[in-house]
Amino acid sequence: MARTCEICGKHRSVGNNVSHANNKTKRTWQANLQTVRAKVGTAVRRVLVCTRCIRSGKVHKAA
Repeated sequence: MARTCEICGKHRSVGNNVSHANNKTKRTWQANLQTVRAKVGTAVRRVLVCTRCIRSGKVHKAA
């Protein structure tokens, strides 16, 4: 399963570590994804969503 938000599709981004000597090596930034119990239609299931979607109210948490 890819580390991708199921709501907005946010995933990892790629860039460089840059040292003081300006050496560059590849690195990745992972999206801040959380597993939450959410209502999907009428069912309650666990979904992997980013914190931006949780905070903005795009995910309706199951009580």
